[in-house]
Amino acid sequence: MATHLITGAGSGIGAAVARELLARGDELWLLARDAGRARQLAERFGDGGGTVRTLVGDLAEPERLSWAFGHQELPGELDSLVHSAGVCDLGEVGELTPKVWQATLAANLVAPAELTRLLLPQLRLAHGHVVFVNSGAGLRANPQWSAYAASKHGLKALADALRGEEAGHGVRVSSVYPGRTATPMQEKVHRQEGKAYRAEDWMAPESVARTVLTALDLPPGTEVTDLSVRPTG
Repeated sequence: MATHLITGAGSGIGAAVARELLARGDELWLLARDAGRARQLAERFGDGGGTVRTLVGDLAEPERLSWAFGHQELPGELDSLVHSAGVCDLGEVGELTPKVWQATLAANLVAPAELTRLLLPQLRLAHGHVVFVNSGAGLRANPQWSAYAASKHGLKALADALRGEEAGHGVRVSSVYPGRTATPMQEKVHRQEGKAYRAEDWMAPESVARTVLTALDLPPGTEVTDLSVRPTG
């Protein structure tokens, strides 16, 4: 039984990854922003087949994660850390305030860096795998997407640097770049764009989850570094 810690398991791609891993009978640690959310996640995934534990830590405040984890039990070893949480606020550079920039970078870049730092000892013990669920915006930036794309470009840099640093410890690092996926975030993006949202127009979260599992399931000695997945048509 493998042990995984997942962020963003409350919906979308993170939830789909959690369901897939639970169906295998694996042990999951799900990060929640507060105690109430932790109870919701435990109830939602508690009968999924594997073991579900929760950790409380707010990705919007990465500087407090170390303190929060210092007051909770942590997994002893981690076979994988899957970063799937994120926020997205669109707007032109001339309109975006420092508050939006700081919130986006905190949740999408600084928090994954800090969470990885705090859990590296457990990942090294298990020769584990860090998976960053990035975005097509991590490879190119379109108008109105500057803050989100900057955070995701930074996430790619974090993954690339981490891969080189941790190779000697046996820790693998993968980045997955999904195109538009039928998630609550995508629905919010459509509202910001002033467009009608139809889930059937985009990839299912389960398709991206299978891509994440493809990276996790490679035998020791090999790793997927960068993997893009797009909707057809």
